[in-house]
Amino acid sequence: MASKYVSRLEKNYKDKIVPELFKEKQFKSVMEVPKLEKIVINMGIGDAVHDVKKLDDAVNELTQITGSKPLVTKAKKSLAVFKLREGMPIGTKVTLRGRKMYDFLDKLINVALPRVRDFRGVPKTSFDGFGNYTLGIKEQIIFPEIDYDKVKKVRGMDITMVTTAKNNTDAYSLLEKMGMPFVK
Repeated sequence: MASKYVSRLEKNYKDKIVPELFKEKQFKSVMEVPKLEKIVINMGIGDAVHDVKKLDDAVNELTQITGSKPLVTKAKKSLAVFKLREGMPIGTKVTLRGRKMYDFLDKLINVALPRVRDFRGVPKTSFDGFGNYTLGIKEQIIFPEIDYDKVKKVRGMDITMVTTAKNNTDAYSLLEKMGMPFVK
């Protein structure tokens, strides 16, 4: 009988973090304890307006990083200043849930972020007021799946962690216990 794979971060969340947060925040029910709902990774490719091949490179890199096929995002409005027409592809995004979400967060915290040059921690100010946290990364090459020699252009991405927390302090406690390296 094959055993079901459980991410070590997910196991840690269920076994240690939930009881700690329940006790610390004095919730009435275990169901009130905040949890990570999904992670959305967005990569804007402004040069895709002129060359669609650049979009393909970004899609391939995001696929390697996340293990999921990204969705190509299209422009909602036409902007003459940027030579952009409605419906043109301008970026790619992936939404991760479940096991892939926990695996990605584990890799982000323990492998990718420590590879950032002069890394001192992620800012505490990037919460949106509703318990969601957005992190901007300047280079996709911090992920181990990306071969630096094959990268045509260094691109950044936004990583949004959506939690069930009702406020920033609960979300901060959750992410800190999960190992997010916040600035001291």
